Amino acid sequence: MPGSLPVNVESCWPKDVGIVALEIYFPSQYVDQTELEKYDGVDAGKYTIGLGQSKMGFCSDREDINSLSLTVVQKLMERNSLSYDCIGRLEVGTETIIDKSKSVKTVLMQLFEESGNTDVEGIDTTNACYGGTAALFNAVNWIESSSWDGRYALVVAGDIAVYAAGNARPTGGAGAVAMLIGPNAPLIFERGLRGTHMQHAYDFYKPDMVSEYPVVDGKLSIQCYLSALDRCYTVYRNKIHAQWQKEGTDRRFTLNDFGFMIFHSPYCKLVQKSVARLLLNDFLSDQNPETASGIFSGLEAFRDIKLEDTYFDRDVEKAFMKASAELFNQKTKASLLVSNQNGNMYTPSVYGCLASLLAQYSPEHLAGQRISVFSYGSGFAATLYSIRVTQDATPGSALDKITASLSDLKTRLDSRKCIAPDVFVENMKIRQETHHLANYIPQCSVEDLFEGTWYLVRVDEKHRRTYARRPIMGDGPLEAGVEVVHPGIVHEHIPSPAKKVPRIPATTESEGVTVAISNGEH
Repeated sequence: MPGSLPVNVESCWPKDVGIVALEIYFPSQYVDQTELEKYDGVDAGKYTIGLGQSKMGFCSDREDINSLSLTVVQKLMERNSLSYDCIGRLEVGTETIIDKSKSVKTVLMQLFEESGNTDVEGIDTTNACYGGTAALFNAVNWIESSSWDGRYALVVAGDIAVYAAGNARPTGGAGAVAMLIGPNAPLIFERGLRGTHMQHAYDFYKPDMVSEYPVVDGKLSIQCYLSALDRCYTVYRNKIHAQWQKEGTDRRFTLNDFGFMIFHSPYCKLVQKSVARLLLNDFLSDQNPETASGIFSGLEAFRDIKLEDTYFDRDVEKAFMKASAELFNQKTKASLLVSNQNGNMYTPSVYGCLASLLAQYSPEHLAGQRISVFSYGSGFAATLYSIRVTQDATPGSALDKITASLSDLKTRLDSRKCIAPDVFVENMKIRQETHHLANYIPQCSVEDLFEGTWYLVRVDEKHRRTYARRPIMGDGPLEAGVEVVHPGIVHEHIPSPAKKVPRIPATTESEGVTVAISNGEH
């Protein structure tokens, strides 16, 4: 029929497209949520138990979305010994807007200048916390299309989540994640298995162009999140069931078919409720649930309820959170490391959960698992999709390398500096008062930033921003406004698809590659 795919289309697609490498960045400072409870004069446990949050990372006026993105991209490229000419697409997902025209992507192109590679597709994508996932899907779609030129795609999700003083402020956070996308990946996107739901709502939005702070309808936002989860899971189950039927398997899909489940995490307690919500979906879709024993034991009283009537039903929530407790502990809890310790990063939130999983499980434990990913952005847009982990967990495999690259995650979290609540509040005040100021030199110190962190040097009278990078141990001092070149040989331990593209010369070990670090001066 017109528009249908040829029978042998799958033989034309690159094999096992997915995440080849992943890097995460978060600020070097945090405020302790227990101390913040005392400072704010709220009941003990309101933030730590009620929200499930322990610590909240935050940025001083030295960091913005451009600096976060510069840092995480350069870290990924350096850690994986990649040259910039092997990137053919770069896309940024963010809702932290500091310019209504110029994209973060164009700022990142400074990192590519020494390589001479300007043939890089992609641009910024924005819709609340969903922009990173949209950018990721665009990258995957590019690689699986006729536009692909054989090179990697690079996806950046980054944000600074800040709120006005009040109940929402403890749900802030900041950070960025960069993902290298290509074929023969250890984390493979399962084709055709995306359940998406999009709808209009004013649950969380940022209409004030001169403020970083959003307008939030908390109750509506929770309802939108949970309703989107219901819809996405239903679509996903229908799609995977259809695939199974084509393969000759006719059975129901349940949460048992996911090895791990990760979620966009505004705060950890909502994720725990989301696991309970999915179990409620399984329960209501089961024609003959076993309520005498097993996971549905004692839930017969809820057999005839309707999903749309249960968003704020405490009895339903309590019963299914209890029933799903073991599921949560086995499949989701470990993924909340970064969320619990750093807070809500907005677009990179769910990918911080992925990093947390990879950092805490061995390649052998992860191999062959199906990971569900639920991404949500207010307004609202949501998708539930799945990643299949490669079976190859041998030493030196792609899976071994990506887990090894994140094995220091907890150490990095523990190395941050704890900042007193009054200093945190003063930082928030500085950000509020200086947001979008021209002819401004940031006030905060750069001494406590992690090594290799990019930071804002100044904003000139025309709002043009200049950045510098805090030296890595062994580097000389970095002066603002001076281009610094670190010569050296780059041995790529991730084979570059660029070597398949005739117009980009293959680099041999004897030739070497010069890695350039530009300061962003214009």
